[in-house]
Amino acid sequence: MRLRVLLYETPDDPYYNLAFEEAVPRARGCGAVPDTLRIWRNRSAVVIGYFQRAEEEVNLDEAERRGVAVVRRFTGGGAAYHDLGNINYAVSVASKGPVAEEVKRAFGELVRAPVEALRRLGYDASVENVNDIVVAGRKVSGTAATVAWGSTFLHGALLVSASLSTLASVLRVSPKKLMDKGVSSVKYRVTNLADVRPVGTAELVEALASAFADVLGYEGFYFDVPSPVELDMASALLRKYRSREWNYERAPHSAYPDVEAEIARICRR
Repeated sequence: MRLRVLLYETPDDPYYNLAFEEAVPRARGCGAVPDTLRIWRNRSAVVIGYFQRAEEEVNLDEAERRGVAVVRRFTGGGAAYHDLGNINYAVSVASKGPVAEEVKRAFGELVRAPVEALRRLGYDASVENVNDIVVAGRKVSGTAATVAWGSTFLHGALLVSASLSTLASVLRVSPKKLMDKGVSSVKYRVTNLADVRPVGTAELVEALASAFADVLGYEGFYFDVPSPVELDMASALLRKYRSREWNYERAPHSAYPDVEAEIARICRR
Protein backbone atom coordinates (compact mmCIF):
# COMPACT_ATOMS: atom_id res chain seq x y z
CA MET A 1 0.00 0.00 0.00
CA ARG A 2 1.07 3.57 -0.68
CA LEU A 3 0.44 6.80 1.23
CA ARG A 4 -2.03 9.22 -0.28
CA VAL A 5 -0.55 12.70 -0.85
CA LEU A 6 -2.51 15.86 -1.70
CA LEU A 7 -0.85 18.88 -3.27
CA TYR A 8 -3.98 20.97 -2.83
CA GLU A 9 -3.95 24.62 -1.85
CA THR A 10 -5.70 27.97 -2.22
CA PRO A 11 -2.82 30.37 -1.45
CA ASP A 12 -4.91 33.51 -1.95
CA ASP A 13 -7.68 32.27 0.35
CA PRO A 14 -6.18 31.26 3.71
CA TYR A 15 -9.66 30.82 5.20
CA TYR A 16 -10.48 28.05 2.75
CA ASN A 17 -6.99 26.58 3.15
CA LEU A 18 -7.63 26.20 6.89
CA ALA A 19 -11.18 24.94 6.35
CA PHE A 20 -9.81 22.23 4.07
CA GLU A 21 -7.11 21.52 6.66
CA GLU A 22 -9.86 20.53 9.12
CA ALA A 23 -11.88 18.69 6.48
CA VAL A 24 -9.16 16.09 5.84
CA PRO A 25 -8.96 14.60 9.38
CA ARG A 26 -12.73 14.71 9.64
CA ALA A 27 -13.04 12.79 6.36
CA ARG A 28 -10.37 10.35 7.55
CA GLY A 29 -12.30 9.75 10.75
CA CYS A 30 -15.42 8.98 8.68
CA GLY A 31 -13.49 6.41 6.69
CA ALA A 32 -14.17 8.43 3.52
CA VAL A 33 -10.45 8.74 2.70
CA PRO A 34 -7.29 6.80 3.66
CA ASP A 35 -4.35 8.13 5.65
CA THR A 36 -3.39 11.38 3.93
CA LEU A 37 -0.46 13.77 3.77
CA ARG A 38 -1.29 17.24 2.50
CA ILE A 39 1.37 19.74 1.37
CA TRP A 40 0.27 23.32 0.78
CA ARG A 41 0.95 27.07 1.10
CA ASN A 42 -0.65 30.39 2.08
CA ARG A 43 0.40 33.57 0.31
CA SER A 44 0.27 35.89 3.34
CA ALA A 45 -1.26 34.97 6.69
CA VAL A 46 -0.71 34.55 10.40
CA VAL A 47 -2.21 31.29 11.65
CA ILE A 48 -2.89 31.37 15.39
CA GLY A 49 -3.44 28.40 17.69
CA TYR A 50 -6.88 27.30 18.83
CA PHE A 51 -6.40 28.61 22.37
CA GLN A 52 -4.71 31.92 21.48
CA ARG A 53 -6.10 35.43 21.29
CA ALA A 54 -5.31 37.27 18.06
CA GLU A 55 -4.61 40.61 19.76
CA GLU A 56 -2.04 38.98 22.05
CA GLU A 57 -0.17 37.13 19.31
CA VAL A 58 -0.41 39.45 16.32
CA ASN A 59 0.40 43.09 15.70
CA LEU A 60 -3.01 43.61 14.13
CA ASP A 61 -2.35 47.11 12.80
CA GLU A 62 0.83 45.99 11.08
CA ALA A 63 -0.83 42.87 9.72
CA GLU A 64 -3.62 44.96 8.23
CA ARG A 65 -1.14 47.42 6.75
CA ARG A 66 0.78 44.61 5.09
CA GLY A 67 -2.34 42.74 3.95
CA VAL A 68 -1.59 39.74 6.17
CA ALA A 69 -4.71 37.74 7.03
CA VAL A 70 -5.27 36.37 10.54
CA VAL A 71 -6.78 32.89 10.70
CA ARG A 72 -7.34 30.61 13.66
CA ARG A 73 -6.63 26.88 13.28
CA PHE A 74 -8.18 23.94 15.13
CA THR A 75 -4.96 22.76 16.80
CA GLY A 76 -3.16 24.31 19.76
CA GLY A 77 0.34 25.73 19.86
CA GLY A 78 1.77 29.09 18.88
CA ALA A 79 1.22 31.52 16.04
CA ALA A 80 2.92 30.87 12.69
CA TYR A 81 3.61 33.26 9.83
CA HIS A 82 2.89 31.92 6.34
CA ASP A 83 3.89 33.20 2.94
CA LEU A 84 4.86 31.50 -0.32
CA GLY A 85 8.29 30.88 1.19
CA ASN A 86 6.67 28.32 3.51
CA ILE A 87 5.91 24.70 2.81
CA ASN A 88 3.15 23.46 5.09
CA TYR A 89 2.63 19.76 5.76
CA ALA A 90 -0.32 18.03 7.46
CA VAL A 91 -0.86 14.32 8.03
CA SER A 92 -4.17 12.71 8.99
CA VAL A 93 -4.19 9.06 10.08
CA ALA A 94 -6.72 6.79 11.73
CA SER A 95 -6.51 6.83 15.53
CA LYS A 96 -5.56 3.49 17.03
CA GLY A 97 -5.99 3.97 20.78
CA PRO A 98 -6.74 6.34 23.67
CA VAL A 99 -6.17 10.07 23.20
CA ALA A 100 -3.11 10.18 25.47
CA GLU A 101 -1.44 7.40 23.50
CA GLU A 102 -2.27 9.04 20.19
CA VAL A 103 -0.77 12.35 21.36
CA LYS A 104 2.43 10.46 22.19
CA ARG A 105 2.25 8.88 18.75
CA ALA A 106 1.95 12.28 17.09
CA PHE A 107 4.94 13.81 18.86
CA GLY A 108 6.94 10.61 19.10
CA GLU A 109 6.35 8.97 15.73
CA LEU A 110 4.72 11.32 13.23
CA VAL A 111 7.04 14.26 13.98
CA ARG A 112 9.98 12.06 12.97
CA ALA A 113 8.91 12.31 9.33
CA PRO A 114 9.70 16.00 8.65
CA VAL A 115 12.95 15.61 10.60
CA GLU A 116 13.91 12.59 8.51
CA ALA A 117 12.96 14.44 5.31
CA LEU A 118 15.32 17.29 6.19
CA ARG A 119 18.12 14.89 7.09
CA ARG A 120 17.78 13.18 3.71
CA LEU A 121 18.25 16.59 2.13
CA GLY A 122 21.48 17.14 4.03
CA TYR A 123 20.25 19.24 6.96
CA ASP A 124 21.29 18.52 10.54
CA ALA A 125 17.73 18.49 11.82
CA SER A 126 16.39 17.57 15.25
CA VAL A 127 13.37 18.07 17.52
CA GLU A 128 13.59 20.41 20.50
CA ASN A 129 10.97 21.40 23.09
CA VAL A 130 8.75 18.50 21.95
CA ASN A 131 7.38 20.21 18.85
CA ASP A 132 10.07 22.51 17.38
CA ILE A 133 12.20 21.33 14.46
CA VAL A 134 15.64 22.90 14.53
CA VAL A 135 18.39 23.19 11.90
CA ALA A 136 21.76 24.81 12.59
CA GLY A 137 20.57 25.74 16.08
CA ARG A 138 17.57 27.70 14.82
CA LYS A 139 13.90 26.85 14.46
CA VAL A 140 12.69 26.06 10.93
CA SER A 141 9.31 24.56 11.83
CA GLY A 142 6.85 24.34 14.66
CA THR A 143 4.38 21.48 14.81
CA ALA A 144 0.95 21.04 16.38
CA ALA A 145 -1.32 18.06 16.75
CA THR A 146 -4.78 17.01 17.81
CA VAL A 147 -6.70 13.79 18.29
CA ALA A 148 -10.35 14.18 17.29
CA TRP A 149 -13.11 12.82 15.05
CA GLY A 150 -11.43 9.40 14.94
CA SER A 151 -8.22 10.85 13.51
CA THR A 152 -4.76 11.67 14.75
CA PHE A 153 -3.49 14.82 13.06
CA LEU A 154 -0.11 16.55 12.98
CA HIS A 155 0.88 19.61 10.96
CA GLY A 156 3.65 22.15 10.69
CA ALA A 157 5.03 25.01 8.61
CA LEU A 158 8.57 24.80 7.24
CA LEU A 159 10.41 28.08 6.70
CA VAL A 160 12.09 27.69 3.33
CA SER A 161 12.53 31.23 2.01
CA ALA A 162 9.94 33.21 3.96
CA SER A 163 10.17 36.92 4.72
CA LEU A 164 11.63 36.92 8.23
CA SER A 165 11.33 40.70 8.42
CA THR A 166 7.57 40.48 7.85
CA LEU A 167 7.38 37.60 10.32
CA ALA A 168 9.12 39.73 12.96
CA SER A 169 6.87 42.72 12.34
CA VAL A 170 3.50 40.94 12.52
CA LEU A 171 4.11 38.41 15.30
CA ARG A 172 4.17 39.42 18.95
CA VAL A 173 6.50 37.38 21.14
CA SER A 174 6.56 37.90 24.90
CA PRO A 175 9.85 39.22 26.37
CA LYS A 176 9.89 36.23 28.74
CA LYS A 177 9.79 33.80 25.84
CA LEU A 178 12.64 35.63 24.13
CA MET A 179 14.69 35.68 27.34
CA ASP A 180 14.07 31.96 27.77
CA LYS A 181 15.45 31.46 24.28
CA GLY A 182 18.41 33.77 24.97
CA VAL A 183 17.67 36.04 22.01
CA SER A 184 16.44 39.59 21.52
CA SER A 185 14.02 39.31 18.58
CA VAL A 186 11.81 36.64 17.05
CA LYS A 187 13.54 36.82 13.66
CA TYR A 188 16.86 35.87 15.28
CA ARG A 189 15.65 32.57 16.70
CA VAL A 190 14.27 31.27 13.40
CA THR A 191 15.89 30.71 10.05
CA ASN A 192 15.03 29.70 6.51
CA LEU A 193 16.23 26.41 5.10
CA ALA A 194 17.52 28.37 2.11
CA ASP A 195 19.89 30.28 4.40
CA VAL A 196 21.46 26.98 5.44
CA ARG A 197 21.32 25.10 2.15
CA PRO A 198 19.31 25.90 -1.01
CA VAL A 199 16.48 23.47 -1.65
CA GLY A 200 13.91 23.24 -4.43
CA THR A 201 10.18 22.88 -3.80
CA ALA A 202 9.89 19.63 -5.77
CA GLU A 203 12.87 18.20 -3.89
CA LEU A 204 11.34 19.10 -0.54
CA VAL A 205 7.90 17.74 -1.46
CA GLU A 206 9.45 14.45 -2.57
CA ALA A 207 11.45 14.16 0.66
CA LEU A 208 8.42 14.89 2.87
CA ALA A 209 6.18 12.43 1.05
CA SER A 210 8.82 9.70 1.09
CA ALA A 211 9.67 10.21 4.77
CA PHE A 212 6.03 10.21 5.92
CA ALA A 213 5.39 7.06 3.87
CA ASP A 214 8.35 5.33 5.51
CA VAL A 215 7.48 6.42 9.05
CA LEU A 216 3.88 5.22 8.58
CA GLY A 217 4.98 1.90 7.08
CA TYR A 218 3.79 2.48 3.52
CA GLU A 219 5.53 1.21 0.39
CA GLY A 220 5.87 4.59 -1.26
CA PHE A 221 3.24 7.22 -2.00
CA TYR A 222 0.94 8.48 -4.72
CA PHE A 223 -0.50 11.89 -5.56
CA ASP A 224 -4.28 12.26 -5.45
CA VAL A 225 -6.98 14.92 -5.77
CA PRO A 226 -9.46 15.95 -3.05
CA SER A 227 -12.47 13.70 -2.62
CA PRO A 228 -16.05 15.01 -2.87
CA VAL A 229 -16.43 14.42 0.88
CA GLU A 230 -13.38 16.57 1.70
CA LEU A 231 -14.53 19.35 -0.63
CA ASP A 232 -18.08 19.34 0.74
CA MET A 233 -16.81 19.37 4.32
CA ALA A 234 -14.43 22.23 3.54
CA SER A 235 -17.29 24.24 2.04
CA ALA A 236 -19.36 23.69 5.19
CA LEU A 237 -16.44 24.55 7.49
CA LEU A 238 -15.65 27.71 5.52
CA ARG A 239 -18.56 29.49 7.22
CA LYS A 240 -16.71 29.05 10.51
CA TYR A 241 -13.29 29.99 9.19
CA ARG A 242 -14.54 33.19 7.58
CA SER A 243 -16.24 34.37 10.77
CA ARG A 244 -14.80 37.01 13.06
CA GLU A 245 -16.05 35.06 16.07
CA TRP A 246 -13.81 32.11 15.18
CA ASN A 247 -10.71 34.06 14.21
CA TYR A 248 -10.75 36.86 16.78
CA GLU A 249 -13.11 35.89 19.59
CA ARG A 250 -12.14 32.24 20.22
CA ALA A 251 -15.59 30.86 19.49
CA PRO A 252 -15.57 27.06 20.05
CA HIS A 253 -16.61 24.46 17.48
CA SER A 254 -19.91 24.14 19.35
CA ALA A 255 -20.75 27.74 18.45
CA TYR A 256 -21.43 26.51 14.91
CA PRO A 257 -24.14 23.82 15.35
CA ASP A 258 -25.29 24.19 11.72
CA VAL A 259 -21.78 23.45 10.52
CA GLU A 260 -21.45 20.43 12.82
CA ALA A 261 -24.84 19.13 11.67
CA GLU A 262 -23.83 19.43 8.03
CA ILE A 263 -20.52 17.68 8.67
CA ALA A 264 -22.39 14.84 10.37
CA ARG A 265 -24.74 14.58 7.39
CA ILE A 266 -21.82 14.43 4.95
CA CYS A 267 -20.20 11.71 7.09
CA ARG A 268 -23.34 9.57 6.97
CA ARG A 269 -23.87 9.58 3.24
